[in-house]
Amino acid sequence: MNDASLPSAPLAGVRVLDLSRVLAGPWCTQTLADLGADVVKIERPMRDGAGGDDTRGWGPPFLRDRYGHDTAESAYYLGANRNKRSVTVDIAQPAGQALIRRMAEQSDVFVENFKVGDMARYGLDSASLLALNPRLVYCSITGFGQTGPYRDRAGYDYAVQGMGGLMSVTGPSRREIADDAPGGGPQKVGVAVADLFTGMYASTAILAALRHRDATGQGQAIDMALLDTQVAMLANLGANYLATGVAPQRAGNAHQNIVPYQVFEVSDGHMILAVGNDGQFARFCAVAGRTELAADPRFARNADRVRNRAVLVPMLAEIMRRRCKSDWLESLEAAKVPCGPINDLAEVFADPQVQARGMTVTSPHPLADDLRLVASPMKLSKTPVQYRRPPPLLGEHTDEVLKEMGLTAEDVASLRASGVV
Repeated sequence: MNDASLPSAPLAGVRVLDLSRVLAGPWCTQTLADLGADVVKIERPMRDGAGGDDTRGWGPPFLRDRYGHDTAESAYYLGANRNKRSVTVDIAQPAGQALIRRMAEQSDVFVENFKVGDMARYGLDSASLLALNPRLVYCSITGFGQTGPYRDRAGYDYAVQGMGGLMSVTGPSRREIADDAPGGGPQKVGVAVADLFTGMYASTAILAALRHRDATGQGQAIDMALLDTQVAMLANLGANYLATGVAPQRAGNAHQNIVPYQVFEVSDGHMILAVGNDGQFARFCAVAGRTELAADPRFARNADRVRNRAVLVPMLAEIMRRRCKSDWLESLEAAKVPCGPINDLAEVFADPQVQARGMTVTSPHPLADDLRLVASPMKLSKTPVQYRRPPPLLGEHTDEVLKEMGLTAEDVASLRASGVV
């Protein structure tokens, strides 16, 4: 974790001033930090037992210290904040606002996810900061964006999954389970995908804006909205609607445009069969001992299988139930037919492929000997992702960063005495 001993990273020398919290913004800035940016996370000072990023308290589970006791660091917070430095600043105070402006003048990127209008009230909006630093890339992340009739609303992933159409196509179909039956009706995705996708889109937009800045000397404002992102990530289902005018419905674990591409029950549980083309379907039929199905004109082409889904799927369901999961997986993998198990997270992190790809990382932490986190999936051959710092304690780097800005120890002591930091 010694920065000086690491090779140069692609974003080395880029400073990100991060005024975001919870998930979408921190996910964006963690991605930039993993690529080498110096991310300075601005958090609320601790007052009356409350402060910092809200997610620090979103537990249990919490990180356990060397003695097995819960700390104040939630697993949720730890999962989105590595490679950052934490500085506490009260931006509600004029002196705190002045401090942020001073920091923005020395930064390349500014990320915030406050409600529309909050930053302007503090004099920290994009127009104000770009006037101070015309090379700044200023990224706002909100629920609904800086324009439109919903601009003043607070935005939350769960609500956006519903408003943006994702829940209308997620969950069991009405043919499987009635809407009013237990387990029926629309469902959200198990993780906050609108937040996560917005964070990833935001990091991509920031990189594009940095490239433009480096070419022209001009910074710019980026307006990211959870709802916009959710609509965009409807992908093929959004395209289906725009092409036909017919809103896709929930299909459970089945695919809207490919058959068979879904979960099937086998003799000892469930598994995924993901046939993506006609050749794969023919090979599946051979493994299943039902080659006549691949020659049947109702099922020979994917378009025919989609149109005759109601006939074909029950036939396949009966075939799949006759054999166990390991038998199917071994036979189908040998025949190069896409398939897979449905793992819980214990099985995921025990999987030899996940282990071979290095998808966990262990580092020391001020409160624990070993902190295990999910690793970045980005594999770069020349400038690999670096794990320089564990997720910071609240305000851990306040003195360090303010000293780098040119403040004296007396300056910092005065700010701390007045509650600004």
